[in-house]
Amino acid sequence: MIMSQVANRGLRDTRVLAAMAWTPREWFLAPHLARSAYDDGPLPIGSGQTISQPYIVALMTASLAPRRKDRILEIGTGSGYQTAILAHLAARVFTIERLPDLLVEAEERFRRLSFTNIETRLGDGAAGWPEAAPFDGILVTAAAPRVPEPLLAQLAPGGRLVIPIGDLASQELVVLQRTSRGIEERSAGSVRFVPLISRLAFAEEHR
Repeated sequence: MIMSQVANRGLRDTRVLAAMAWTPREWFLAPHLARSAYDDGPLPIGSGQTISQPYIVALMTASLAPRRKDRILEIGTGSGYQTAILAHLAARVFTIERLPDLLVEAEERFRRLSFTNIETRLGDGAAGWPEAAPFDGILVTAAAPRVPEPLLAQLAPGGRLVIPIGDLASQELVVLQRTSRGIEERSAGSVRFVPLISRLAFAEEHR
């Protein structure tokens, strides 16, 4: 998976590749999907949510460029797979999920993998985690029509925010960095994510 789906597509960040090699992707799926864990595509995890294809996980992680001392905020815990990758690369990961069942399952996976540097919260991810801010990196695993202002406000100087921006049919993976000159923005390519459900993003009825 790492060679054919990630490295051969041009993503050669050795830390990201090592984290993906260390993390058993099948542990983050229902047992009947374990044989498909390393397929080149997203897979359902319940509650209308998905685990992103391996290449997209690698692309988002490499775009965030987490360092060993960083404090990272993740919006959308989902299965916990992306969280685990981040926890392998950063000092601390704060992750928010709005669906209780998914969060409980993810927390159990973190315990099985003996992660001690992950903090979880149930709630509206678009509002961020203000009492733990600022963050060196913020990664959003659901699409929003625009960047939620609370997330931008919680980004530390030099920090990066990676988020899919667009409508429900077409999105761009946007990378924003807070610099001495202000917020710099670039696109990391086209993506397709489930919507970020929040009063600051997509309403539930727009799904």
